[in-house]
Amino acid sequence: MIRSLRLAGSLAAFCASLLAAPGAIAQPFPTRPVTLIVPFPAGGPSDALARAVAQKMAAPLGQPVVIENLGGANGVIGLTKASKAAADGYTISFGGIGTHVANLALYKKLAYDPVADFAPIGPAGAAPMLLLARADLPANDLREFGAWLAKHKDKASYGSAGVGSISHYGCVLLLSSLGQNATHVPYKGVAHLMGGQTDFMCDQPTTALPQIAGGRIKAIAVLSGTRLAQLPRAATAAEGGHALDVRSWNAFFAPRGTPQPVLAKLTGALQQAVADPALRKQMEGLGVDLPAPADATPAAVAALIARGIRDDVPALKAKGHYLD
Repeated sequence: MIRSLRLAGSLAAFCASLLAAPGAIAQPFPTRPVTLIVPFPAGGPSDALARAVAQKMAAPLGQPVVIENLGGANGVIGLTKASKAAADGYTISFGGIGTHVANLALYKKLAYDPVADFAPIGPAGAAPMLLLARADLPANDLREFGAWLAKHKDKASYGSAGVGSISHYGCVLLLSSLGQNATHVPYKGVAHLMGGQTDFMCDQPTTALPQIAGGRIKAIAVLSGTRLAQLPRAATAAEGGHALDVRSWNAFFAPRGTPQPVLAKLTGALQQAVADPALRKQMEGLGVDLPAPADATPAAVAALIARGIRDDVPALKAKGHYLD
């Protein structure tokens, strides 16, 4: 009897030690809400995409995904915070071509390392950039635009959402390909293009399509290799003689060091989210391409970043725009 009691006591102590040991019995992830840091102000196209996909990720995760908008400095403020978050999967971030590629060229000393500080979860979506012009600009395709720009380069101006924004990034790459220059007017977007204060700009379909449909601005070209269904008459850059593929892409990231099983759970939730038919239809109408579920992988994001660093950062650095 005494021996049985001793054995029972030893077994209880052993079980207690297992429960107390860190990670001995892994808790299922997640057991509480996940915070998604979106390093842009609420209401913009990137924020809209982040919210739409995050909402669909909640069901497979079994927990809500709470958005924390932390905009400013081309995403640096939000991603600096995200890079220092605990690597447990409960704080993830949203970024893209601007935060993980362009900022490497625009900041002499960036507060985070886009490669070393983050573990990709998967891509969220991409949209081709459009070359837009004021409605009365006498050019209807990229060749005509290039000829017009060559004649008016001393006076021509283009607007953007600011230095380092995707609208600035796209036009820098376009001008580099054309071998031309124009005056950059930061923070002068589509409204100023409609008003004629600027001559052209590069922007995403999400914000441009309604203005094009209303005849307030014109679409000169799609700055990628495939025509846009909503703008069947707008030729691609390749059709205009330029090997450009300028697309605004976004992705989800976790802090570097996040355990692989947690990353796998987050990637799986993302893949289920982008497979949702209603979400795909919604994004299609905005000119945003969601990745096929099989392509929504960490490796796909790593390839996008590597390509941008190899091909685009040198062109941006050549323009000499620095933010610090």
